[in-house]
Amino acid sequence: MASGALVNALVRRAGREGGCATILAKGDATAGAILVIAQHRGENARAYERGIGPRGETALIAAGPEGDDKVNDYWMRRRKSDPDLWVVEVDIAQAERFVAETMLGD
Repeated sequence: MASGALVNALVRRAGREGGCATILAKGDATAGAILVIAQHRGENARAYERGIGPRGETALIAAGPEGDDKVNDYWMRRRKSDPDLWVVEVDIAQAERFVAETMLGD
């Protein structure tokens, strides 16, 4: 699925399930990487990306440091070096599970 379509699906699904998602930076609509900042009630921010797991399968990979300020600094540095990067903040219960289901669901 194209990156822009996947981001839009993530935003729509978060709203339907009682959470919210905000696009912090738009990347390449077709093939840009997607960095998701997952949190619940504005706390415990953690960044994730879709990548390759240890057995070669598509997996959700934790990226960068944990914590609100550190995650914010991390994505801004990443974005400077990769202008095609999408950055999406998702605030929903069981945020990591939600992101994995949405981004990895087949």
